[in-house]
Amino acid sequence: MRDHHHPHREPGERHDGFDRPHGRERGDRGPRVFAPGDLKLLLLSMLAEQPCHGYDLIRQIEGLFNGGYSPSPGVIYPTLNFLEESELIIGETQGSKRLYNITPAGRTSLAEQSIALDGVRMRIEVSKRSLRVNDRPQEIHEAVHNLRHALQMHAGRWNPEEIERVRTLLNDTAKAIVAGPATAPQEKPE
Repeated sequence: MRDHHHPHREPGERHDGFDRPHGRERGDRGPRVFAPGDLKLLLLSMLAEQPCHGYDLIRQIEGLFNGGYSPSPGVIYPTLNFLEESELIIGETQGSKRLYNITPAGRTSLAEQSIALDGVRMRIEVSKRSLRVNDRPQEIHEAVHNLRHALQMHAGRWNPEEIERVRTLLNDTAKAIVAGPATAPQEKPE
C-alpha cells in the first residue's frame, strides 16, 4: 500500500536520499546505497573537483557503482537544491540546465568533513559488492541484525572511550569485509 501523500513512498518510509539499484521492483527495496547525509557529501566532493550539471552528477555516481546503481533525478535535484539553499554550492542557469559549482563555504564544509567523506567512499565500495552479489545469505542478515540489536542495547552508555572502541571495531570490520578473506583479521591462538 502506498502513502497517498507521497505516491513514490511506502507508508512510513522516510525520504532520506536512498534510491533503488537497477532491476529492483518497488516492493523490493534491496540494499540501501547511501546513509543519511552521504549523498550531500558525495555531491559536494564531486563539485569540488569540477562544476557539473545534475545529469552529469547522476552519470558520475552511476560510474562509481559500475552501472549497478543510478540515483534518480528525484533524489539528486532536491539534494542539489538543499546544498544551494545552504550556500554550499551555487547553480548558474545555462539555457534549460543549471551548472552547479562549489562555494568557498562548501569547500570549508567539505574540508571539515574529510573523515566522513572517507566513510562515504568506504560505504560505496561495500555497496558495490552488495549490488554485485544481489543478496546476502541469511546468516549474514542475522549477523547484521545482531549488530543492530547490540548497538540499540548499548544506547545511553556512550562515553568517549567506548565511542572510540566501538567505532574502531566497526570500521575495522567494514574494512576487513571490503578487503575480502585474504586480509580478514585472524583469530588469535589461545
